[in-house]
Amino acid sequence: MTSQLAPTGADFRRGEFREGDRVQLTDPKKRMHTITLGAGKAFHTSKGAIEHDSIIGRPEGIVVSSTMGVTYLAVRPLLSDFVLAMPRGATIVYPKDAAMIVGIGDIFPGARVLEAGVGSGALSCSLLRAVGDSGRVSSYERREDFAAVAAHNIELFFGEPHPAHTLTVGDLTPTLRERNAQGIDTEFDRVVLDMLAPWDCIPAVSEVMVAGGVLVVYVATTTQLSRTVETLRTDGRWTEPQALETMLRTWHLEGLAVRPEHRMNGHTGFLVSSRRLADGTVLPPRRTRPSKGAYGEDYELPAAPAGVPPVSS
Repeated sequence: MTSQLAPTGADFRRGEFREGDRVQLTDPKKRMHTITLGAGKAFHTSKGAIEHDSIIGRPEGIVVSSTMGVTYLAVRPLLSDFVLAMPRGATIVYPKDAAMIVGIGDIFPGARVLEAGVGSGALSCSLLRAVGDSGRVSSYERREDFAAVAAHNIELFFGEPHPAHTLTVGDLTPTLRERNAQGIDTEFDRVVLDMLAPWDCIPAVSEVMVAGGVLVVYVATTTQLSRTVETLRTDGRWTEPQALETMLRTWHLEGLAVRPEHRMNGHTGFLVSSRRLADGTVLPPRRTRPSKGAYGEDYELPAAPAGVPPVSS
């Protein structure tokens, strides 16, 4: 990049277009194209070419024309735009869920966040935005190919490697404990898990989470949801888990024809949240008892860690 502005800072996201900036061009049919500005370059489509020099130095929100007279709106792409169009190694966490994770997880500037299950890096970008340069996001991914895609996407969005980000390849539990023994990744304010069996990682996560810290787990199925919640209850070091899902429906707006769109972003996953108790704290028994048959004979609850009394129902 030729700009001297920090890619993670506010100045990088506003002001006149500069060489090296990413620009989203939207045609009259709402088709979007994202380009990186370069002096002397041109963007070619079947509707003609657009000179990059006609955009560089001009304010955001302008309309430019191709050589065939087709107009395009030029703006900087939002994070949600980038995520939906990014190269993928694994399924992404969609913007509606990423926003909820940042919200219910209370991800704040300067927070120390542990992320496990990086996938394609979509959620990592939202977490890094939230913690800022003064925070820290330590991401763990067991698959090296997914980690490579995620690292590329994160660098592509921010323009360079984010100063608050580290990406470690390996299974979370053994790798985290090994790094913890080395004095690395010893304390976290927030933990976000997006993996197939998050309940297996609860003991390791409990060891590095500060008292009062927030855990958010993203799972896709009801069986994963149930197993995660029961593991947190049995572990005894967490508050009563809460679960939710987010459904997003846009609206059609055309004159008096104002109605919901026929298509919507329905179920993508469940979010389970809980908070770390102080060591030695035991929650009062829950008032709501499970219904008869809630725990089948073939369902064996995980044992509580040594020295931690199980939470009574």
